[in-house]
Amino acid sequence: MGNQAKYLTSDAFRELLDVVAGLEEKVLSLEDEPSVLEGYRWIPSIFQVATDVYLWADTANPRFVEIVGPYKKWGGDNSDAFYRFAPIDPDRTYRVTGRRADAVYFSLTVYGGPRDGGYSTRIVGTRNDRQLTFAPDGTFELVLSRTPHPGNWLELGDDAVCAITRDYLLDPVDGRRMDWHITADDQPSIYRADDADLARRFRAAATWLREQAGIVPLALGEPNVVDPPYPVPEVTYGWAAGDAAYAMGSFDLAADEALVIKGRSPECAFWNLCLWNPFLHTYNYDYERVTINGGQVVYDPDGSYTIVISETDPGHPNWVSTAGHRRGRIWFRWFLPDATPDQPETTVMPAAQVSSATPNRST
Repeated sequence: MGNQAKYLTSDAFRELLDVVAGLEEKVLSLEDEPSVLEGYRWIPSIFQVATDVYLWADTANPRFVEIVGPYKKWGGDNSDAFYRFAPIDPDRTYRVTGRRADAVYFSLTVYGGPRDGGYSTRIVGTRNDRQLTFAPDGTFELVLSRTPHPGNWLELGDDAVCAITRDYLLDPVDGRRMDWHITADDQPSIYRADDADLARRFRAAATWLREQAGIVPLALGEPNVVDPPYPVPEVTYGWAAGDAAYAMGSFDLAADEALVIKGRSPECAFWNLCLWNPFLHTYNYDYERVTINGGQVVYDPDGSYTIVISETDPGHPNWVSTAGHRRGRIWFRWFLPDATPDQPETTVMPAAQVSSATPNRST
């Protein structure tokens, strides 16, 4: 056994590796090849996030790390947003700084819950760009602490465990991203590794991976329907946004069929539609449009929208590709909506019959 029995971390490390190896069973439980191959990419994605947020995270000297992106697909990602994570100790005071960029919506949300790697169960508080006070140059500082502070402040509860930032861009390719930084007051001057603490971190990463595996693969639900939208409650599971409405749907289409979705978005800071596989990640948007947002949509003359989901391009300006998937999930989100959106209407029809006429753009 050598030094293996000497370290608590050895057992915790092997436990984590066993969890990672067991994730393949989830992937192979699916029948369609595109989702299976995407599932194999899902495994290293969530493994990387688990180590970033539990193995390396330091509440005494934190930093924001990327947890979602084109090569970190998991948990309901989308092509328009950038998410960052920082660990929180509720007994510390943190100062978050940033500068306005091209995001049409950005926020910081603090989540509460267990400290053993279990998913968060509560939104402690949120501050979005409409709630912050900015300096003339577009910069801001937000204090996270138990005790009140002048200016931008978010109160930390006993169960505060992490902060997650979101910035949403209508043009995520060429738009300027937010620049987020976090520091803790009274940072220690030195760090020394501790076997028990490192073992705890490995076990937290394993727990988080088990919970992610328990969520997927996502069932399809009723095909070719979008469920009624709902707002996010104060009690949540996971890292859902604190000021957004959501709606889930599904598609189940033959190669020559299209799902036509009609609806009307309320006034909001941002909205989009994404297509997901059973592992809650978007298809490859480097090649095809598999998501669409409110700034990209070409609206009907009355201000409503028509979005067409199909494998082949039907000639409609709001076409979203299934990227070779016959079945999949549809996800809508609306940030800061004036009202909970009405349920979108859906129709299945031959893709060849979808009108190619370009509607007039309306604001």
